[in-house]
Amino acid sequence: MDRRGFIKTTGTLIAGATLVPGALAAERDAPAGAEASGRIVLPMNRGWLYSHTAEDGATGREFNDAQFERVVVPHTNIKLPWHGFTEHDYTFVSTYRRHFKLPESAMGRRVFVDFEGVMTASTVWLNGHKLGEYKGGYTPFSFELTAGPQLDPSGDNVLAVEVDSTERPDIPPFGYEIDYLTFGGIYREVSLRIVPETFLENIFAAPKNVMTQPAVDVKCYLEHPATAGHEHYSLTAEVLDGDRVLGKATKEIPAASLAHGELAHTVEIAQLDKVELWDLDHPRLYQVRVRLMRERQVIDEQTRRIGFREATFTDHGFSLNGKIVKLRGLDRHQTFPYVGQAMPGRVQRRDADILRTNFHCNIVRTSHYPQSRHFLDRCDEIGLLVLEEIPGWQHIGDLAWQDIAVDNVGRMIRRDWNRPSIVLWGVRINESRDNHDFYTRTNAAAHQLDTTRQTGGIRYFQESEFLEDVFTMNDFGWPLKKPNHPRYLNTEFVGHTYPCKTFDSLERLREHTIRHARVHDTLASDPQYAGGIGWCAFDYNTHANFGSGDRICYHGVADIFREPKPAAFFYKSQCDPAEEIVLEPAFHWARNDESVGLTKGLICSNCDHVKIYTVTDSGEHLLAEADPDRTQFPHLKYAPFDVDFGEKIRENWGDLRIDGYIGGKQVISKRYSGDGVDHEFVVQADDAELVADGADTTRVVLRLNDHYGAIRPFASDGIALELEGPGTLIGDNPATLIGGAVAVWVRAGEQPGSVTLRAKHPRHGTKEVRFTLKQAEAEQV
Repeated sequence: MDRRGFIKTTGTLIAGATLVPGALAAERDAPAGAEASGRIVLPMNRGWLYSHTAEDGATGREFNDAQFERVVVPHTNIKLPWHGFTEHDYTFVSTYRRHFKLPESAMGRRVFVDFEGVMTASTVWLNGHKLGEYKGGYTPFSFELTAGPQLDPSGDNVLAVEVDSTERPDIPPFGYEIDYLTFGGIYREVSLRIVPETFLENIFAAPKNVMTQPAVDVKCYLEHPATAGHEHYSLTAEVLDGDRVLGKATKEIPAASLAHGELAHTVEIAQLDKVELWDLDHPRLYQVRVRLMRERQVIDEQTRRIGFREATFTDHGFSLNGKIVKLRGLDRHQTFPYVGQAMPGRVQRRDADILRTNFHCNIVRTSHYPQSRHFLDRCDEIGLLVLEEIPGWQHIGDLAWQDIAVDNVGRMIRRDWNRPSIVLWGVRINESRDNHDFYTRTNAAAHQLDTTRQTGGIRYFQESEFLEDVFTMNDFGWPLKKPNHPRYLNTEFVGHTYPCKTFDSLERLREHTIRHARVHDTLASDPQYAGGIGWCAFDYNTHANFGSGDRICYHGVADIFREPKPAAFFYKSQCDPAEEIVLEPAFHWARNDESVGLTKGLICSNCDHVKIYTVTDSGEHLLAEADPDRTQFPHLKYAPFDVDFGEKIRENWGDLRIDGYIGGKQVISKRYSGDGVDHEFVVQADDAELVADGADTTRVVLRLNDHYGAIRPFASDGIALELEGPGTLIGDNPATLIGGAVAVWVRAGEQPGSVTLRAKHPRHGTKEVRFTLKQAEAEQV
C-alpha cells in the first residue's frame, strides 16, 4: 500500500483510471455545481448520447452523433421484461458520448470525470484520445482529463465511453457462473470534478473513544504532483452539528514532507463538545469539514458525514455502543424490473426504508457487491446496519482476476469508510473455496485501510480456513450448525431451499414463513450466534440454470416489485410494540386452499394474545384465542401464533376478524373478507413529487383488495395504463397483476409540470395518480 492508502497489486488493473475519487464520497451533500474554495463538482447526468453498438471513440469530435439516442443516466443499455428474458439480451458493447464545455472557473485547474458505476468494462476517450479502460461494474473510477493536451479549455469537448456489458471472465464476478444478472449501461451517476493542482483526494474521519471521551482522527489524503511547488500547507478539520462547531484542530504540513511524497496526514480532534451516539433507534449524524490551506489561503475543502458509535462482533454476540444486539436482517440485490440496476437515488433509498421501516430489519447485506451510495446514505440516516462485500460468486479467477478483486476491496472501503452504518467488510468471494494467499491479501488490504472495522468472508462450509475477524456462514441446512468460532454470523438461509411466490397456496406460504421464524428462533437460543441475515429481501432476475424456469429466483420475502409475502410479516413482527403494533396473518382467508381445508392459521404479531372471530349475518363467532407459540418458537421474544381454528370454521364461515391484545388490553384489530370477491382496485404511488431532471423515479403499485383492504392474491387482471405529461412509464403496458398486485415506475422528464398516470381495470374502472415535477437545477456542463 502506498502513502495515500492506495492498494498495490502485482498486475496492471487499469490504464489511466484512478482509485476511488474523493468527489464520489464527499460532494454529495453540496448543491449541484457548488464551489468550495478551489473545488467544483458538476453533475453530468443529462445530455448523453447513446448507441446500442460499439462505435469508434477514437474518431473524436468529428464523429456523427445524428443516429444516437439522447438519454439521461442512470441508464440501462436495454429495457427488458420483468421476467422470461436472457442475459444475451443485454450482454453487448454499446457507446455513450457526452459533449461539454468547461466553465471559465476551470482554467488552470485539474479536471477529472468521476463514474460511480458502469457495467462492466469501460473504455474512455476524450476528443478522440483514449484515456484507458476500467474493469469492474460495481466500484467507482475516475480519469483525469487534464493529464494530457487533449482537453479544450474553451471549446467543445467530447467524452466517449465504450461500455462492454458482456460477462467477461477476466472481471469479477465472472469466470464461471453466477446466480444473478448484472445488466449493462452507465447505471450510476457521473460528475465532472474541478480541483486545484494540490487537493484533498480523500478523507477518513474515524471516531474513537466514543463511550468515554469522543474524539476524531481525520486522515487526509492529498494529491500533490511531483512537479508542483513546495509551498507551506496546512490542514484544518472541524466536527460540525449543523453550523455549530463541536471541535477543531489544525496540522501544519512542511514543504519537505510533500516533496518526499508524504501524502497522508492525520488531524487529531481531541476535544469535542458533547456528542450523541449513532444508534439503531437514534442514528445521529454529524459532519467533518476539512480545509486545505496554502500559505494560509483555503485552496480546497471537503466534508464527510459521520456517526459516533462503537460496533464490534464479540464472543457473546454483536455489540453496539456496549449493548448486545441480535442481528436480524435480509440480503439485498440492487436490481429492479425492466431496467436492471439503473434506478436513481429515490428508488435506491426506498429499498432501505422498506427493510428498516416496513420489515423492521436492523441489518442488510449488500449481496454480492458494493451497492448504490444512495441506498447506503439512507442506511446511515435510518439506523440500518450494513455488511458490505466485494463482487463475486463462488468462482476465483487467475492472479490478474484476483488483483482486480483486491483492488475492489480498496475502492469499496475508500468510498464508504466514513459510514456509521457499515459494521463489517466482506472481503471474501461469496461461497468460494479457500485460497490462502488470495484471502490473506484481501484481509490485509482491508485492515491496512481501516483499523476500525472487522472483516468477514461469506462461506458455505464450516471447515473453511478462518482468516477474517468474523466467521460469516451461509447455512441453508436444518437444524442449523452450531457456531464453530466465537464470532459467528449466519449470512444466508431459507432462500433457494424453499422458493415461494406471492400466489402460492396457503400451505407453502405458511411453511415459508415458519422456516424464517424457525431459523431466527435458533439464532436467539445461543448468544454466540450474532444473528442472521436471511436470503433474501426481494425476488430477483437470474440465469437459466437457477430460479424457477422464468429467470426469476423467488427467494425473497417480498416479490420483485417489493410487495411483501407473508414471510416478510415475520420480520416486521419482531419489533417492539412501542415502535409499531404488528398483527399480520401469514395466510389469505380462503376456506379450502389447503389440501385438507383451512384448519390452522399462522399469525405474525408482537402482541401477547389474540382472539379470532368469524363475522356472519347472524353475528360474531369466536373461533379461537391463542398465545404465542412457545413450543415451536421457545426463544423468540415475539413468537408467531399458531392457531387451530377447529370445526367452528366450517359451521360459521364468514369474514375474519383478528384482535390483538397486550397486557390484557385490545390494541389492534384487522378484518378480512370471506366472500371471495375482488372488491376494490387501488393505485398507490410512493411519492407525489419528483424532480424534472430526467432521472428521478417513483414506484406505483397497482393492486386488487377485498372489502377491508387486504390483497386478493389470485387476481391476475390486465391493467391498461396511460401516462400524460412530461414523464416516462417504466413497466409493462398493459400491466398484469401477479399475486394480486404489480408495480410500474414513473420517471420524470426534463420539463417541470404535471404528470398523470391512469390505470384502467377491466371491471373496476379507472384510477389515476398525479405527480408534480419540480424544476431541476441546471447542469453547468
